[in-house]
Amino acid sequence: MTPRQALGKGLGALIPEKTIADLDGKKAYQYCGIEEIHPNPHQPRKNFPEEQLQELVDSIREKGILQPLLVRRKGASYELIAGERRWRAAQRAGLKEVPIIVKDIPESELLELSLIENIQRENLNPLEEAEAYRALMEQFQLTQEEISKRVGKDRTTITNTIRLLKLPPEIRQSLSDGAITMGHARAFLSLENPEKQKIAFKKVLAQGLNVRQTENLVKKLGAKKKPSSPAKDNREWDPLADELQRILGTRVRIVGREKRGKIEIEYYSLEELDRIIEHIKK
Repeated sequence: MTPRQALGKGLGALIPEKTIADLDGKKAYQYCGIEEIHPNPHQPRKNFPEEQLQELVDSIREKGILQPLLVRRKGASYELIAGERRWRAAQRAGLKEVPIIVKDIPESELLELSLIENIQRENLNPLEEAEAYRALMEQFQLTQEEISKRVGKDRTTITNTIRLLKLPPEIRQSLSDGAITMGHARAFLSLENPEKQKIAFKKVLAQGLNVRQTENLVKKLGAKKKPSSPAKDNREWDPLADELQRILGTRVRIVGREKRGKIEIEYYSLEELDRIIEHIKK
């Protein structure tokens, strides 16, 4: 199996299911000094919550490291491919040696593997995940459909996650810190104006609004002046909009009156626009 083939299947293709022994009874891993390992500079995960890290430290002190770290040789030492959280916790736990599996991964594919591994393990917060998807698209020219197959997630989920990068910096930081949830963030995205997004965000923090309350707030902020002639209640369009959204795999909004209106179809990259156009043509 080539590294490229392995990447397509994720980390499981690189780490054997049984790491204690291979078919010949030999160990499928080895030990090395913890100081011989260095972190991966392309690691997509930036935040390591203290509480979760401490839980892992306690577990390692009691049971040791149950799964070896995945590394590659880098000069006279090793560079992490996967397992930075375990490596950090092992340091805190006072371990001198850690189990490792050494793989020959080219520099050009190291970032791709790190991104996919973290996404599959759900180790990233929503913003880190969005950045990982964008990196896979921009640096490896992967389409959202290809990413969907590699990480095992619905393509619409990937699209919606990437949209988070359009939010103002203070909202993205709050989401990254866990002060608001993905549900809050998605509600803010329904407001096209960044200033209105900020207004809604400040009210959510000040009043401690839940997701449902945030959605109601956003509807009020996004409401337009009542048209001179009776307009069709948008709620009546919702089933059709939902069906179009399911078919096209992106956000669809229908705004109109009885005899006239418009359909708004969102896209988040030129590749996404091409895909939607081809789908409509078919």
